Amino acid sequence: MSLLHRQLSQLLSVWRWKRRVDVSLYPAAGFHFRTFCSTTTSNTDPIEIHKKKLFLWFSHLPQEEKQFGGYFSPETMHVDPLILERKPEDRAGLLNSSLQSEATSNPSITVEQLFDPTDTCYENRGLNVLLYGAVGTGKSTVVRKLVLDWCSGSTLTHFKLMVPFSCEDLSQLSKVASLRDLVGRKYFHLRKHPMLSGEGNQAKNVLFIFNGMEKMNLDFRIGSTELCSDPNEALPPGVVLVNLLRKYLLPEASILVTTRLSALDRIPQKYVSRYAQICGFSDPDRQRAYFSSRLLQQSGELPHNQEVHALIELLYLNLQEKSQLAAACFLPSYCWLTCATLHFLHLTDANSHIRTLTGIYTNFLRLNFGGEVLGTGIGTNVPIQEHQSSLMLYVVRTVGKVAFDGVIYKRTSFSEKELEQWIGGKTKTDEELRQLAMFRTDVLDFFLARSVESGQNLPEVASEHDQRRYVFAVPAMQEYLAALYVVLGENKSALEKFTNQVSEAIGQASEDVSALFNILSKFIPLRIFAVFNLLKLFPKIYEKISSYNKGSIARTMASELFRTEDSYNEDVLDQVEQSLLGVHGPQPKQYSEGRPFELYPIFMGGLLHYENRVLLQQLGCSIQSSTVAQITQALRKYLVRELSKPQPPDELMDLLVLLYEFQNPRLTAEVLASIRSIPLTSIRMTSLKCFILSSVLSCAPLCVSVVHSLQFNSLGPESCVILRDLLLDPESSIKSLLLCDNALLDSGACTLLEALPQNESLTHLSLMHTGIGDQAALELAERLQKHGGLQELNVAYNNIGDNAALALVDTCKEHPSIHTVHLYLNPLSDVGKQALYVRGVPKGHSGSGRRVKVLASVTEGTDISEDWHPILRVIRENASSWDREHLKQQLQVFLRDLEWGRQQQRNIWKRLHFRRVEKGVRQTLEMLEKDSLPPSTGHSK
Repeated sequence: MSLLHRQLSQLLSVWRWKRRVDVSLYPAAGFHFRTFCSTTTSNTDPIEIHKKKLFLWFSHLPQEEKQFGGYFSPETMHVDPLILERKPEDRAGLLNSSLQSEATSNPSITVEQLFDPTDTCYENRGLNVLLYGAVGTGKSTVVRKLVLDWCSGSTLTHFKLMVPFSCEDLSQLSKVASLRDLVGRKYFHLRKHPMLSGEGNQAKNVLFIFNGMEKMNLDFRIGSTELCSDPNEALPPGVVLVNLLRKYLLPEASILVTTRLSALDRIPQKYVSRYAQICGFSDPDRQRAYFSSRLLQQSGELPHNQEVHALIELLYLNLQEKSQLAAACFLPSYCWLTCATLHFLHLTDANSHIRTLTGIYTNFLRLNFGGEVLGTGIGTNVPIQEHQSSLMLYVVRTVGKVAFDGVIYKRTSFSEKELEQWIGGKTKTDEELRQLAMFRTDVLDFFLARSVESGQNLPEVASEHDQRRYVFAVPAMQEYLAALYVVLGENKSALEKFTNQVSEAIGQASEDVSALFNILSKFIPLRIFAVFNLLKLFPKIYEKISSYNKGSIARTMASELFRTEDSYNEDVLDQVEQSLLGVHGPQPKQYSEGRPFELYPIFMGGLLHYENRVLLQQLGCSIQSSTVAQITQALRKYLVRELSKPQPPDELMDLLVLLYEFQNPRLTAEVLASIRSIPLTSIRMTSLKCFILSSVLSCAPLCVSVVHSLQFNSLGPESCVILRDLLLDPESSIKSLLLCDNALLDSGACTLLEALPQNESLTHLSLMHTGIGDQAALELAERLQKHGGLQELNVAYNNIGDNAALALVDTCKEHPSIHTVHLYLNPLSDVGKQALYVRGVPKGHSGSGRRVKVLASVTEGTDISEDWHPILRVIRENASSWDREHLKQQLQVFLRDLEWGRQQQRNIWKRLHFRRVEKGVRQTLEMLEKDSLPPSTGHSK
């Protein structure tokens, strides 16, 4: 009993202690559900809670950042853009990439310096700083970094409280609210903070930040916006902000406002203490710092790190040459696009998140224009949202029209008069003119920049009075916007647009039409019903017209992808890389008169991918599923028709990129079913291209017999990981894999050979001139024992010695299907070559007396090899790209082999045959010494 009494006493004590804690935490009456709080939390300073929460919120990265590896952090990847303080009378002086000299002549200023006391400051009155800039100059990024630095205590420490607001969020509020309610709604822990009470001068330690002021319709007229000095009085959010800027509400507080150029004068000059213009990255050094901070963090592993250092150096050289890219990277947004594209081109591997080039550009536009609207809202009392329309859709209908016409007529530059005609020529109403003015001020320079390459790619310049030309900031953006313009149906004819409008109207009223038809059919003559029948059939007529339009889009995609005049251009991925890194060494051969637009059809395919359509829907650009289905159905027919004709390797690589961008396995399988082989000879196969090849072929049906010629593709050991996975794919049906002239080395070859035991389709494998040695040869001998389908193996021109070669031939002899092994141009001794020939000859009358042809020289023992002529042909056709001295030495060895074999012969006809072969070897040797061999054709056995 005493034990029970003691346990009850302990429980009662615990209950009383817990009750005291609850009462101290929540003194108000009623039920309390937050009993998880502790006394430590109750004593925590709200400012410290605010800093921790702000740091977490502003450290959150958008999805567009996370998809490139997740290595980024706002603290390490930030590079300060150029910020210039402007005098009130100079605030309208806009700075663009063509005026960089002006930017560098003025000293840069930090945001912290903008809040230093000025001569015009009044006592007990905070500063109002207006930070403005065009789209893409980095306003939001600067605000993000400013908040994070304040939270960590590294800047603006004299402000004890920082309260950031998004003007986009404030503009969406429909109910009135006081300043303290606005703060408490977003920052619950500050709802009763004394600094916001308005008593005394406590607000002098407060900094308000209002980001994106152009999204609010501020009206400073006294008759429209009442005065208010009470932080507790409920008013519309715009009125609260106006009174803060008037210094009528919390005059001691300081305010930082960011806005676009077009909204600069919405705040009267008398309410602005300082103007500052954010000007982006005005010099290559800032741009290089940005690229280094991002790309080096993305590279991760040390081998990639070294590669990225080389990329940054090439990029920096291109920027220093004042190229068009340097003008584009004046905007930090285009630096982001450059980094994302280089990450896609060079840091994509089998473990990467699936991304496409189209997806990068779509994410880029979402990052810069997501939620952006084009509204007037000037001088009216109507909320700005009621005037708004999608800014991205406006871009497509104006700049996209310019891009489309440029692609159609092979033009990359445009005059001011042409831009005026295409972008502003059809405006009539005052509202349209206001929208156009805002668009020109804020957005047009984001896409179009003044050409820095005067005299190049300008065949259309007609007069000396029209010298100022404009180009798209990056060439691929022109093709992306042109593709978006077409896929969204903005290039419809007037009849198609009219038909669409009438069809939608009839479709909405279809039930009423049917009801009216049923009622009136009893009273009205039949001839009148012809009109009603026509109306009811109108949607079907539109459907036929619409289907034809989608078919024309598909036909355009196929025809643009396989243009005859573009067949000799490099593949699109190499073109994209050259636009970023420049061209070092000889200029690539261009056989077409103008610049090819081969990305244009590929972007059209990529835009039909579901993930890109979801992002475009968020931008106000809708692509219907029915549209995708119609285009896909027609595209399959046109692609199969085009692929019935032989295509150059570059065109086939572009086709693979199109299928990869489309991300439609069924279409990919149907298109690949019409291809018997994919020769990619002379294509510079990077890791990305191998990844694309693997991804596309994983959709191929088993009945497809694919031959891969990947000669001269600069493949390295890391590329073999993707090739191995491709061979291991059960859906893959690769029969011939030719990897000649790639530096795979032992490590890469061993990785590739891991796939042999599980692969069932490979019949021909060529590792000629791939830098492999004894280790890879022995590994190959071991793996071949578990692979039953290989018929021919080529390991010529490597570093394989006698012992490894003998082991390999012994395995091939026991193999059920291998009939030929190429081993010439390896460092084999005379004794080794004799032994190889003997090993290949069947022994006596054994049951396994199958002969394996071993090609180690132009001789086979004391006889001439049947394949002496193909061996010499391979040497001649590849001599221009192979080591000449090594080939000369090997030809000398052939001559010694021939001389020895001739001496062993007593038959005069065989001795004459030896003489004839010697003559062919000597001719090849003389051609090498005189450097008179034909250019390499990339032939390999």
